[in-house]
Amino acid sequence: MMAAQRTFGRRRVGRLTNVTLYLVLVLGALTMITPLLWMVVTSLKPLEDVFKWPPLAFQSAPVWENYREIWRAVPFGRYLANTFLVSTARTAGVLVTSSLAGYAFARLRFPGRDAIFLAYLGTIMVPGQVTMIPSFIVMRELGWLDTYMALIVPWLFSPFGTFLMRQYFLTLPRSLEDAAAIDGAGLLTAFRRIALPLAKPALATLAVFTFLTSWNDFLWPLIVTDSREVRVVSVGLTEFQDLYYTDWPLLMAASLVAVVPVLVLYMFAQRYFVAGIATTGMRG
Repeated sequence: MMAAQRTFGRRRVGRLTNVTLYLVLVLGALTMITPLLWMVVTSLKPLEDVFKWPPLAFQSAPVWENYREIWRAVPFGRYLANTFLVSTARTAGVLVTSSLAGYAFARLRFPGRDAIFLAYLGTIMVPGQVTMIPSFIVMRELGWLDTYMALIVPWLFSPFGTFLMRQYFLTLPRSLEDAAAIDGAGLLTAFRRIALPLAKPALATLAVFTFLTSWNDFLWPLIVTDSREVRVVSVGLTEFQDLYYTDWPLLMAASLVAVVPVLVLYMFAQRYFVAGIATTGMRG
Protein backbone atom coordinates (compact mmCIF):
# COMPACT_ATOMS: atom_id res chain seq x y z
CA MET A 1 0.00 0.00 0.00
CA MET A 2 2.76 2.42 0.94
CA ALA A 3 4.67 1.57 -2.27
CA ALA A 4 1.57 2.31 -4.36
CA GLN A 5 1.11 5.65 -2.59
CA ARG A 6 4.75 6.59 -3.21
CA THR A 7 4.43 5.65 -6.89
CA PHE A 8 1.24 7.70 -7.19
CA GLY A 9 2.95 10.62 -5.46
CA ARG A 10 5.92 10.49 -7.82
CA ARG A 11 3.61 10.40 -10.84
CA ARG A 12 1.66 13.36 -9.50
CA VAL A 13 4.84 15.35 -8.94
CA GLY A 14 6.00 14.41 -12.43
CA ARG A 15 2.73 15.64 -13.96
CA LEU A 16 2.92 18.92 -12.05
CA THR A 17 6.52 19.37 -13.19
CA ASN A 18 5.54 18.76 -16.81
CA VAL A 19 2.61 21.16 -16.60
CA THR A 20 4.82 23.84 -15.07
CA LEU A 21 7.47 23.28 -17.74
CA TYR A 22 4.89 23.55 -20.54
CA LEU A 23 3.47 26.75 -19.04
CA VAL A 24 6.94 28.30 -18.90
CA LEU A 25 7.61 27.27 -22.51
CA VAL A 26 4.28 28.68 -23.67
CA LEU A 27 4.94 31.98 -21.88
CA GLY A 28 8.41 32.09 -23.42
CA ALA A 29 7.00 31.42 -26.89
CA LEU A 30 4.39 34.17 -26.46
CA THR A 31 7.10 36.56 -25.31
CA MET A 32 9.07 35.85 -28.48
CA ILE A 33 6.11 35.93 -30.86
CA THR A 34 4.39 39.08 -29.54
CA PRO A 35 6.94 41.58 -30.96
CA LEU A 36 6.71 39.86 -34.36
CA LEU A 37 2.90 40.02 -34.28
CA TRP A 38 3.10 43.67 -33.23
CA MET A 39 5.38 44.37 -36.20
CA VAL A 40 3.03 42.60 -38.63
CA VAL A 41 -0.07 44.38 -37.35
CA THR A 42 1.64 47.80 -37.30
CA SER A 43 2.88 47.32 -40.86
CA LEU A 44 -0.74 46.99 -42.03
CA LYS A 45 -2.09 50.05 -40.22
CA PRO A 46 -2.45 53.65 -41.35
CA LEU A 47 -0.19 56.00 -39.45
CA GLU A 48 -3.04 57.55 -37.44
CA ASP A 49 -4.01 54.13 -36.00
CA VAL A 50 -0.58 53.10 -34.78
CA PHE A 51 -0.97 54.30 -31.19
CA LYS A 52 -4.64 53.41 -30.74
CA TRP A 53 -5.67 50.83 -28.15
CA PRO A 54 -5.60 47.82 -28.23
CA PRO A 55 -2.31 47.78 -30.17
CA LEU A 56 -2.76 44.36 -31.81
CA ALA A 57 -6.22 45.14 -33.17
CA PHE A 58 -7.13 46.76 -36.46
CA GLN A 59 -9.17 49.97 -36.19
CA SER A 60 -9.65 50.00 -39.97
CA ALA A 61 -9.02 47.78 -42.99
CA PRO A 62 -5.43 46.51 -43.42
CA VAL A 63 -3.35 48.86 -45.57
CA TRP A 64 -1.44 46.57 -47.94
CA GLU A 65 -0.26 49.66 -49.79
CA ASN A 66 2.41 50.09 -47.09
CA TYR A 67 4.36 47.18 -48.58
CA ARG A 68 4.33 48.77 -52.03
CA GLU A 69 5.23 52.18 -50.65
CA ILE A 70 8.52 51.02 -49.09
CA TRP A 71 9.86 50.27 -52.58
CA ARG A 72 8.89 53.75 -53.81
CA ALA A 73 9.97 55.75 -50.76
CA VAL A 74 13.60 54.54 -50.82
CA PRO A 75 15.67 52.28 -53.13
CA PHE A 76 14.81 49.35 -50.87
CA GLY A 77 15.51 46.75 -53.54
CA ARG A 78 19.06 48.06 -53.89
CA TYR A 79 19.53 47.91 -50.12
CA LEU A 80 18.38 44.28 -50.01
CA ALA A 81 20.65 43.36 -52.93
CA ASN A 82 23.62 45.04 -51.27
CA THR A 83 22.93 43.28 -47.98
CA PHE A 84 22.57 39.92 -49.70
CA LEU A 85 25.84 40.44 -51.60
CA VAL A 86 27.77 41.52 -48.51
CA SER A 87 26.31 38.80 -46.26
CA THR A 88 26.91 36.06 -48.83
CA ALA A 89 30.49 37.18 -49.45
CA ARG A 90 31.23 37.39 -45.74
CA THR A 91 29.70 33.97 -45.10
CA ALA A 92 31.61 32.31 -47.93
CA GLY A 93 34.87 33.89 -46.81
CA VAL A 94 34.39 32.89 -43.18
CA LEU A 95 33.55 29.31 -44.16
CA VAL A 96 36.74 29.04 -46.21
CA THR A 97 39.12 30.67 -43.72
CA SER A 98 37.58 29.10 -40.61
CA SER A 99 37.51 25.58 -42.04
CA LEU A 100 41.15 25.81 -43.17
CA ALA A 101 42.35 27.35 -39.92
CA GLY A 102 40.25 25.00 -37.79
CA TYR A 103 41.61 21.96 -39.62
CA ALA A 104 45.16 23.22 -39.24
CA PHE A 105 44.76 23.76 -35.50
CA ALA A 106 43.08 20.37 -35.10
CA ARG A 107 45.39 18.19 -37.20
CA LEU A 108 48.73 19.90 -37.85
CA ARG A 109 51.52 19.82 -35.30
CA PHE A 110 53.84 22.80 -35.27
CA PRO A 111 55.69 24.79 -32.58
CA GLY A 112 53.45 27.15 -30.64
CA ARG A 113 50.24 25.78 -32.13
CA ASP A 114 48.22 25.87 -28.91
CA ALA A 115 49.62 29.27 -27.88
CA ILE A 116 48.76 30.77 -31.27
CA PHE A 117 45.28 29.29 -31.09
CA LEU A 118 44.66 30.69 -27.61
CA ALA A 119 45.95 34.11 -28.65
CA TYR A 120 43.71 34.09 -31.72
CA LEU A 121 40.77 32.93 -29.63
CA GLY A 122 41.48 35.68 -27.10
CA THR A 123 40.61 38.33 -29.68
CA ILE A 124 36.96 37.39 -29.14
CA MET A 125 37.16 39.19 -25.80
CA VAL A 126 38.23 42.46 -27.44
CA PRO A 127 35.11 44.64 -28.00
CA GLY A 128 34.49 45.61 -31.60
CA GLN A 129 34.32 49.27 -30.60
CA VAL A 130 38.00 49.11 -29.63
CA THR A 131 39.15 48.02 -33.09
CA MET A 132 36.63 50.07 -35.05
CA ILE A 133 38.68 53.27 -35.29
CA PRO A 134 41.91 51.49 -36.35
CA SER A 135 39.92 49.48 -38.89
CA PHE A 136 38.35 52.66 -40.22
CA ILE A 137 41.77 54.27 -40.62
CA VAL A 138 43.02 51.23 -42.52
CA MET A 139 40.01 51.36 -44.83
CA ARG A 140 40.61 55.08 -45.42
CA GLU A 141 44.29 54.56 -46.23
CA LEU A 142 43.40 51.79 -48.67
CA GLY A 143 40.79 53.99 -50.34
CA TRP A 144 38.04 51.51 -49.60
CA LEU A 145 35.60 53.81 -47.79
CA ASP A 146 32.10 53.71 -49.29
CA THR A 147 32.89 50.51 -51.21
CA TYR A 148 31.93 46.86 -50.92
CA MET A 149 35.52 46.04 -49.96
CA ALA A 150 35.17 47.92 -46.67
CA LEU A 151 31.97 46.02 -45.89
CA ILE A 152 33.37 42.58 -46.71
CA VAL A 153 37.15 42.23 -46.31
CA PRO A 154 37.54 43.05 -42.56
CA TRP A 155 35.01 40.34 -41.70
CA LEU A 156 36.38 37.42 -43.73
CA PHE A 157 38.13 35.96 -40.67
CA SER A 158 36.34 34.75 -37.56
CA PRO A 159 37.96 33.54 -34.29
CA PHE A 160 34.62 32.03 -33.28
CA GLY A 161 34.36 30.23 -36.62
CA THR A 162 37.89 28.89 -36.28
CA PHE A 163 37.12 27.65 -32.77
CA LEU A 164 33.87 26.03 -33.90
CA MET A 165 35.49 24.22 -36.82
CA ARG A 166 38.50 23.12 -34.76
CA GLN A 167 36.25 21.58 -32.13
CA TYR A 168 34.27 19.75 -34.78
CA PHE A 169 37.33 18.41 -36.58
CA LEU A 170 38.64 17.10 -33.26
CA THR A 171 35.56 14.88 -33.01
CA LEU A 172 36.38 13.15 -36.31
CA PRO A 173 38.42 9.92 -36.00
CA ARG A 174 41.97 10.19 -37.29
CA SER A 175 41.70 6.70 -38.74
CA LEU A 176 39.79 8.10 -41.72
CA GLU A 177 42.65 10.39 -42.67
CA ASP A 178 45.23 7.72 -41.91
CA ALA A 179 43.46 5.38 -44.34
CA ALA A 180 43.44 8.13 -46.96
CA ALA A 181 47.17 8.75 -46.39
CA ILE A 182 47.88 5.06 -46.98
CA ASP A 183 46.07 5.37 -50.31
CA GLY A 184 48.35 8.26 -51.22
CA ALA A 185 46.08 11.20 -50.36
CA GLY A 186 47.81 14.37 -49.24
CA LEU A 187 46.75 16.67 -46.44
CA LEU A 188 44.64 18.95 -48.64
CA THR A 189 43.02 15.96 -50.34
CA ALA A 190 42.07 14.46 -46.98
CA PHE A 191 40.71 17.84 -45.90
CA ARG A 192 38.69 18.37 -49.07
CA ARG A 193 37.34 14.85 -49.58
CA ILE A 194 37.03 13.49 -46.04
CA ALA A 195 36.99 16.14 -43.32
CA LEU A 196 35.03 18.83 -45.13
CA PRO A 197 32.08 16.63 -46.26
CA LEU A 198 31.78 15.27 -42.71
CA ALA A 199 31.75 18.82 -41.32
CA LYS A 200 28.51 19.88 -43.03
CA PRO A 201 26.62 20.33 -39.73
CA ALA A 202 29.32 22.62 -38.32
CA LEU A 203 29.59 24.51 -41.61
CA ALA A 204 25.81 25.03 -41.69
CA THR A 205 25.86 26.28 -38.10
CA LEU A 206 28.68 28.70 -38.85
CA ALA A 207 26.96 29.84 -42.05
CA VAL A 208 23.72 30.67 -40.23
CA PHE A 209 25.52 32.55 -37.45
CA THR A 210 27.71 34.48 -39.89
CA PHE A 211 24.91 35.34 -42.31
CA LEU A 212 22.63 36.48 -39.50
CA THR A 213 25.35 38.62 -37.92
CA SER A 214 26.23 40.19 -41.25
CA TRP A 215 22.60 40.79 -42.20
CA ASN A 216 21.95 42.61 -38.93
CA ASP A 217 25.23 44.54 -38.88
CA PHE A 218 24.53 48.24 -38.46
CA LEU A 219 27.35 50.23 -36.86
CA TRP A 220 30.19 49.31 -39.23
CA PRO A 221 28.17 49.91 -42.45
CA LEU A 222 26.95 53.19 -40.98
CA ILE A 223 30.54 54.34 -40.45
CA VAL A 224 32.19 53.24 -43.70
CA THR A 225 29.40 53.98 -46.23
CA ASP A 226 27.80 57.25 -47.30
CA SER A 227 26.08 56.68 -50.64
CA ARG A 228 22.90 54.78 -51.36
CA GLU A 229 24.71 52.66 -53.97
CA VAL A 230 26.44 50.55 -51.30
CA ARG A 231 24.06 51.08 -48.37
CA VAL A 232 22.76 47.96 -46.63
CA VAL A 233 19.24 47.39 -45.41
CA SER A 234 19.99 47.86 -41.68
CA VAL A 235 21.16 51.41 -42.42
CA GLY A 236 18.46 51.96 -45.04
CA LEU A 237 15.74 51.37 -42.44
CA THR A 238 16.79 54.57 -40.72
CA GLU A 239 15.51 56.54 -43.72
CA PHE A 240 11.98 55.92 -42.46
CA GLN A 241 12.90 57.82 -39.29
CA ASP A 242 13.52 61.51 -38.81
CA LEU A 243 14.45 63.68 -35.85
CA TYR A 244 10.82 64.50 -35.05
CA TYR A 245 8.90 61.98 -37.15
CA THR A 246 8.84 58.24 -37.74
CA ASP A 247 6.64 56.53 -40.30
CA TRP A 248 5.97 53.46 -38.17
CA PRO A 249 3.86 51.46 -40.66
CA LEU A 250 6.50 51.78 -43.40
CA LEU A 251 9.31 51.09 -40.94
CA MET A 252 7.60 47.93 -39.68
CA ALA A 253 6.79 46.79 -43.23
CA ALA A 254 10.39 47.29 -44.32
CA SER A 255 11.67 45.53 -41.18
CA LEU A 256 9.40 42.56 -41.82
CA VAL A 257 10.61 42.26 -45.42
CA ALA A 258 14.21 42.43 -44.16
CA VAL A 259 13.59 39.55 -41.74
CA VAL A 260 12.28 37.14 -44.39
CA PRO A 261 15.65 36.13 -45.97
CA VAL A 262 17.08 35.16 -42.59
CA LEU A 263 14.02 33.05 -41.77
CA VAL A 264 14.24 31.31 -45.14
CA LEU A 265 17.93 30.56 -44.61
CA TYR A 266 17.26 29.10 -41.17
CA MET A 267 14.43 26.92 -42.49
CA PHE A 268 16.70 25.39 -45.12
CA ALA A 269 19.68 24.96 -42.77
CA GLN A 270 17.74 23.97 -39.65
CA ARG A 271 18.52 20.26 -39.88
CA TYR A 272 22.26 20.84 -40.19
CA PHE A 273 22.13 23.69 -37.68
CA VAL A 274 20.64 21.54 -34.91
CA ALA A 275 23.05 18.71 -35.70
CA GLY A 276 26.00 21.10 -35.55
CA ILE A 277 24.98 22.48 -32.18
CA ALA A 278 24.44 18.96 -30.81
CA THR A 279 27.68 17.40 -32.04
CA THR A 280 30.18 20.27 -31.72
CA GLY A 281 31.67 19.75 -28.27
CA MET A 282 34.29 21.38 -26.13
CA ARG A 283 36.95 18.73 -26.66
CA GLY A 284 40.44 20.18 -26.37
